[in-house]
Amino acid sequence: MLERLFQLHEHGTNVRTEILAGVTTFLTMSYIIFVNPEILSGTGMDKSAVFVATCLAAALGTLIMAFVANWPIGMAPGMGLNAFFAFTVVGAMGYSWQQALGAVFISGVIFVLLTVTGVRSWLIAGIPKSLRSAIAAGIGLFLAIIALGSAGIVVANPATKVSLGDLTSAPALFAILGFFIIAALDALKIRGAILIGILAITVLSIFTGNSAFYGVFSSPPSIAPTFLQLDIMGALHTGFVHVILVFVLVEVFDATGTMIGVATRAGLIQEGRPNRLGRALLSDSTAIVAGSFLGTSSTTAYIESASGVQAGGRTGLTALTIGILFLLSLFLAPLAGAVPAYATAPALLYVAGLMLREIVHVDWNDITESTPAALAAIVMPFTYSIANGLAFGFISYVVLKGVTGRFREIHAATLLVAVLFVIKYAFFPD
Repeated sequence: MLERLFQLHEHGTNVRTEILAGVTTFLTMSYIIFVNPEILSGTGMDKSAVFVATCLAAALGTLIMAFVANWPIGMAPGMGLNAFFAFTVVGAMGYSWQQALGAVFISGVIFVLLTVTGVRSWLIAGIPKSLRSAIAAGIGLFLAIIALGSAGIVVANPATKVSLGDLTSAPALFAILGFFIIAALDALKIRGAILIGILAITVLSIFTGNSAFYGVFSSPPSIAPTFLQLDIMGALHTGFVHVILVFVLVEVFDATGTMIGVATRAGLIQEGRPNRLGRALLSDSTAIVAGSFLGTSSTTAYIESASGVQAGGRTGLTALTIGILFLLSLFLAPLAGAVPAYATAPALLYVAGLMLREIVHVDWNDITESTPAALAAIVMPFTYSIANGLAFGFISYVVLKGVTGRFREIHAATLLVAVLFVIKYAFFPD
């Protein structure tokens, strides 16, 4: 049955290899079941319900990937987009989390339409490589300031905007220790380094009396507080135009780039040979819509899937294994509830560092490429908004290319996005 479903022999693999690859990927990306509830609960969402929604959205998205695309890629709510959801849309802009879920739903529907019509490929081809790299790096910087703030390492200061916090406090010390545990384990190529770091700090925090212990296993909590709570009509408010735009743009770049990168590494995309990229793209876009109903931010493909590919994963059986493990994680709710913010902060900070590696792909010798890229990355953390970073990057790119007479280098997709952002700031500044 497995051979018929996943064509294992054709891909030069077997059941044992695929299952081990699935376990490997799950260990490297399962930190999201602890981090996502921590981030989204800051909006007022029920933490236990978000935990269930995270597990279900990850399982559902990954199972769609397994059976529709037959690719060894894990899906889960994306880092960066969850921060934008919680800290920008709800925290800074003041919208309700129900409206934010409505925006996720609308962006998912748009994403499906873009994928089916082929516009998604047009957008990807049209956005400059430098800006794509800068967006990833900027989201990394945004995650970094969130992580440092939640650990108490960076605090507000009326004179200097930000300053160093109390490094002798328990949250700061635990976060610093967690960061070094994760970095050291990852350097030693130990699978699940991020997850181990989160759990190590959580256990240490419990033993030192800094956080409560509720047990490890239990029946899954209720998803009712977030299930079908999205406010679609509220998300159609004019102020949500650029919010939806940001969701769509980041989803397009992040998911597409990740899938192409992992699939290429697995030998699933070869020039001149048919591939299932179209099906994979449709899988992740439909998962976003499903996740909005469950009660979580946008679901996307995880770059950690490369670890499973490295372990030999080549088919959807790897993804099936990942999906089943996310379903089993539903019974870990008490453990998830015991994880403090300073245990997930080092994971965020470490992921931020990994995302900053993308900055090397910027053409620093070309001012019309490097300046917009730098602005996009810098503005995100300093304005606490991924949206503002994207706007500064796209608008400055079009302006600099235009005033230097290099109009032909401006792709229609880039021009369209820049114009949309200008309209947003001119007519809908709030």
